[in-house]
Amino acid sequence: MKNRTASKAARGILLAAAALLVAGTAPTAAAQDDSRTGNWLYLTVTKGDARSSDTRGTLLLCDPPQGHTRAAEACAELEAVDGDIAALPPRDGYCPMIYAPVTAHARGQWNGRAVEYAETFSNGCAMAGRTGSVFALDG
Repeated sequence: MKNRTASKAARGILLAAAALLVAGTAPTAAAQDDSRTGNWLYLTVTKGDARSSDTRGTLLLCDPPQGHTRAAEACAELEAVDGDIAALPPRDGYCPMIYAPVTAHARGQWNGRAVEYAETFSNGCAMAGRTGSVFALDG
């Protein structure tokens, strides 16, 4: 009879400890969600067709700018168009007429608004001319 009482007491203590641990992690989880309220985009560039496995990606954060080597420039360009990648002004320049497709994809948040962008370009030069530093993941 003593073993059953001790076993029930031990289970009660373990359940109480587990409840405290769960309650203690809830504010931490909420704080982690709050860290994503700034301007951020998850960027990927895929070379080749849709079946290609040559995909690079990074998380671009803009407060402070970080994510790739040209993050500050990319964030400034995005700020000028309120995060609308399609509204970025095209850059002057010439690109070779070589077909080497690249697909740029962005998903994230800008000023509290969801951002979703995807476009396939004929080559990396055409992508850079249209999207500036945003998808310059190679530096």
